[in-house]
Amino acid sequence: MKSAASPKATEERLEEIRKVAAEAAQVPAGVRPSAGSPQKREGESYYGLPALKPPVWTWEVPLYFFLGGIAGLSACIGFAAQLLHGAPELIRLCLWVGFLGAAICPVLLIADLGRPLRFLNMLRVFKLQSAMSMGAWILVAFSSCVFLAVLCFELYLRGFTHPLLIALLWLAEASAAVTGLLLASYTGVLIGATAVPVWSENRKLLPTHFLTSGLGGASGILELAGFLVPATQILGFAASGIETLIEIMLQVRKRPVDAPLHHGRSGRTLFVAGLLEGPAALLLRVFFGSLPAGRYAAAATFLIGALLSRYAWIWAGRASASDPQALFQLQ
Repeated sequence: MKSAASPKATEERLEEIRKVAAEAAQVPAGVRPSAGSPQKREGESYYGLPALKPPVWTWEVPLYFFLGGIAGLSACIGFAAQLLHGAPELIRLCLWVGFLGAAICPVLLIADLGRPLRFLNMLRVFKLQSAMSMGAWILVAFSSCVFLAVLCFELYLRGFTHPLLIALLWLAEASAAVTGLLLASYTGVLIGATAVPVWSENRKLLPTHFLTSGLGGASGILELAGFLVPATQILGFAASGIETLIEIMLQVRKRPVDAPLHHGRSGRTLFVAGLLEGPAALLLRVFFGSLPAGRYAAAATFLIGALLSRYAWIWAGRASASDPQALFQLQ
């Protein structure tokens, strides 16, 4: 019977195999390269595996980002209109848009998660350091507040003017505005807090972009519903103007980590979305803002661009996570 090889001889043999594998860029079956000398070709990750797991969110999540932003900012506009003694019809529509958005958003999240129990399990944890945990609670809080605001406002329109009801209405509207503002912006914080390079390197831009996009979308909904008042025109100008600046910044800033924002499906979609949200909507308001058709066109253009931008950012995140060089360059 042959004696077993000594540990020293075995290690020397493994080092020899690793040396041959490094030269041939190929590892024999059954041999694991040492942790100190990983085999990595240009454009690949270690051992041909991706460095990050790409996001697995389905189509429902970008739509949730879009509708959540519109719902949250609609509640904010409704509360501002209430403070400024705006038309009751405008306030009512704002609250109903917020309520309908709050009703649809959990359905979209549950569809992405697969089972309602998974969404309920997210509410078992309240973690301030987790954007996902706080997002679930923000959505629940906003849904509750905007539902109460709609209920109280409908009772108020029907002649119920008890002081307790009025106080509850103001409290519900104020709470819906605060939680709506958080709902519209937290999604940008959520994806910016991940390890995906293109998201993490734009973590300061994303909340502002999503918030502005939601503001323009909410005012666009009001305009399409017939509220062609100066306030919605001002909001539309502000949102499209800020989106124009964001589009210019993204096009001028050609960082390697931002490659998915300029190339491929995500780059093309984001470019079109930026044009629709920014310059196109802005020019329509400048030259045709005095005409109802121009206001309608600007609102519809902005809404289409806002929706496309959500999908473009998700696609950009997938492309960025699949590119190991983006992560290696940052490190």
